[in-house]
Amino acid sequence: MSPRVVNVWPLEGYRLYVTFDNGEAGELSLDSYLDLGVFAALKDKNEFNKVHVAFKTIEWACGVDLDPEFVYQHTLKSKPAKQA
Repeated sequence: MSPRVVNVWPLEGYRLYVTFDNGEAGELSLDSYLDLGVFAALKDKNEFNKVHVAFKTIEWACGVDLDPEFVYQHTLKSKPAKQA
């Protein structure tokens, strides 16, 4: 089971900064997925920036969400967690 997402911030270049409940954090790049199905809605920067935590993963106001295991496995966890 993957750690829970506790915070998410949109960054430039269709990237997200994600923190997890185990103390890990890092960047998740989504630019290579934006031409796939429902993810095309996230090409709109205003929509992309409406990202938020839902349950133990992330989702957007338009209803797009990501599998929590995908989020954890694809987040580059090389950066320390930001202080809230």
